[in-house]
Amino acid sequence: MTTVRLPRARRALPRRLALRPAVRPVLCLLPLALVLVVAVRHRSVLAEGFGHLRSAEWPWLAVAATATALTWVAAALTRQGAVMERLPARRLVATQFAAGAANHLLPTGLGAGAVNLRFMTVCGVPLARSSAALALYLLAESIARLGLLLGLLIAFPGALRLGGLLPDGAVGPLLLGIGLLTAVAAATLLLVRRLRTPVVSFLRTALGEARSVHTRPARAFALWGGSLAFPLLQATGLAAVGRALGLPVAPAHMVIAYLAATVAVALVPTPGGLGSVEAALTVALVAAGGPVAVATAVVLAYRIITVWVPLLPGALTLGALVRWKVI
Repeated sequence: MTTVRLPRARRALPRRLALRPAVRPVLCLLPLALVLVVAVRHRSVLAEGFGHLRSAEWPWLAVAATATALTWVAAALTRQGAVMERLPARRLVATQFAAGAANHLLPTGLGAGAVNLRFMTVCGVPLARSSAALALYLLAESIARLGLLLGLLIAFPGALRLGGLLPDGAVGPLLLGIGLLTAVAAATLLLVRRLRTPVVSFLRTALGEARSVHTRPARAFALWGGSLAFPLLQATGLAAVGRALGLPVAPAHMVIAYLAATVAVALVPTPGGLGSVEAALTVALVAAGGPVAVATAVVLAYRIITVWVPLLPGALTLGALVRWKVI
């Protein structure tokens, strides 16, 4: 009996092992398939957006494209600032480009987070510290975005008509909902020990990583400099597209409108903010004083430059990085 079973086991082993390499080509092609699905679903938006670009002033569109490209460099700078280990610069920037595509194909933040988490672990950063670095990046970027928005609102108090951004009586229920969610989360952590233990462990790791990063001036500068540059470059792209299409709103006010809209959209878990970003940006530009028709055209053209044009090359880069085992 033994002499019969052993050859079968030996023949079965290579088959099981052969399934693992077969998964990688599928993962390489998956981003392209998702791009096709998303493009087909939003084909009317694409056609209208490209139509607006044909009537725009091309020098300003070039400024918007340059600002968009620099956002990937700013994101790479912030990612490097969140970890003590030195990450390979070229692969880090390429990963941010690929992560941008993943972020538009999956719920907001999940795509980029998964790509960067995988990249850091491949580079030798332990999973716990990679997760802590990811949380530090998100925290720094959120603080920088909110800080910029509050600072600009103080400098330009009349930039937005806040009444146009929020429906009447919406502030109270919104704050109440946030308070209830916070209370439920705190109570859950206090009562459920199995959940509390890993959360406390993660927080300790994250605090230790944050302290270590801030003992290195170069890392701290990369973290906070990149966190400030990233939303500013995004907002600069919107302001440039606004100038290209003749939106009668001051550039600083367009920057404020962008920051306010993206802060609001951060609460909506849609793939890359598709749909929610367009709506929020249009409302914010109208609240800043822009006509509805022109504001809508600006938003559609801006999303073509920042989302749809880089989406296919970003997906190709993502597939290549998977194939080359960078992620």
